[in-house]
Amino acid sequence: MHPVLFRVGPLTLHTYGLLVAIGVLLGLWLARRQAARAGLDPDRVWNLGIYMVLAALVGAKLWLVLADWSYYWEHPREIFGLSTLLSGGTYYGGFLAALVVALLYARRFGLKFLSLGDVYAAPLALGHAIGRLGCFAAGCCYGKTTTLPWAVTFTDPYARMLVGTPLRIPLHPTQLYESAAELLIFALLVFLGRRQRFAGQVFVAYAVLYGLTRGTIEFFRGDPDRTLFAGGTFSLMQVVSVALIVVGAWLLFRGKTEAQPVG
Repeated sequence: MHPVLFRVGPLTLHTYGLLVAIGVLLGLWLARRQAARAGLDPDRVWNLGIYMVLAALVGAKLWLVLADWSYYWEHPREIFGLSTLLSGGTYYGGFLAALVVALLYARRFGLKFLSLGDVYAAPLALGHAIGRLGCFAAGCCYGKTTTLPWAVTFTDPYARMLVGTPLRIPLHPTQLYESAAELLIFALLVFLGRRQRFAGQVFVAYAVLYGLTRGTIEFFRGDPDRTLFAGGTFSLMQVVSVALIVVGAWLLFRGKTEAQPVG
């Protein structure tokens, strides 16, 4: 739609980058505000957030490259090419990298990992919702063709050059589907957080809800870089989504039975 906000000489401000930055900063701010309620040091929560963002940037790009390794093996320069560097990468790659950093950080400073997860769950959903609007503006993560009345049609050649967006073809607005779903998840998590009964409850709710959301939206995605299986019937992202749902459900059952206190 609008991949570039403006250009001033050699400087180009991409809509995607700006919205992702806004989402990250807003998420970090909200996580810091929620820290005290979980019995955590706000400064440690903020610092961890910075480390997780950096890890997520690396993890998202790394997953992107590994998922299409045959291509990058033949075209190694593309690993540092413009389209790869400007791409947000793969969400689950960033999520898993950030999760590892959070586990290590919690162990290093003697913090409760599940409490950290509770603090970051709603901010993550909010930041992701804003970031998906950036995807929509850039034309990446696009949907399959459709004749539905709310189909969107991309026309900007720059979007096609960067991420291969099909032009002048009605597509499912999968970016908006996910953004709206994430906003709903955010609202549900905020509601749940005010009525939380055990540590980890908000985090595992996010895991289950996002797994269901992403697994469903994948059926409507049309971008090719998702590691498809069974002739395109399902994707690697759906496999990871199912794993996230299963782990989240297990943690939810464990939390209910062990009744760990909040904070």
